[in-house]
Amino acid sequence: MGVRDLVEKFNMQKHPEGGYYKETYRSGSEANFENFEGKRNYATGIYFLIEATNFSAFHKIKSDEMWHFYGGDPLEVIEITLEGKLITTTIGNNIESGEVFQYTVKAGNWFASRVKKGGQFSFVGCTVWPGFDFRDFVLADKISLQNEFPQHKKIIDELTR
Repeated sequence: MGVRDLVEKFNMQKHPEGGYYKETYRSGSEANFENFEGKRNYATGIYFLIEATNFSAFHKIKSDEMWHFYGGDPLEVIEITLEGKLITTTIGNNIESGEVFQYTVKAGNWFASRVKKGGQFSFVGCTVWPGFDFRDFVLADKISLQNEFPQHKKIIDELTR
């Protein structure tokens, strides 16, 4: 299946950070969680698809987010930790070359993603707990993020809008 087939098959829509997504799960139960204003679902899940001609821009959320590889080409998840450490994790199915099937970005870390060089698209999933809510989503401002982490200016320039 190609990009258009997947977008149509799963009725995906454009994501504000780049790519396409489709929510596949939202728990029926909600609760109050520490450091969150108002109730949140226990967990949510999405399909996420990104093409090589696009990227998922640096953003952060208040929850942990686990990424799952489904198909297409490997995906690079580029993360800046709260301490300023840059981590690149490749999600894919070639475990012999260091790719992983799953990876969790910790709450509060800035992160972006893109198709690994040479690929066409990546089809992955994301599970978030407490559940995703756009109230907890912050899209990075390029200049502010570069001022906070000047040592990562180049990658921030590449992966912000």
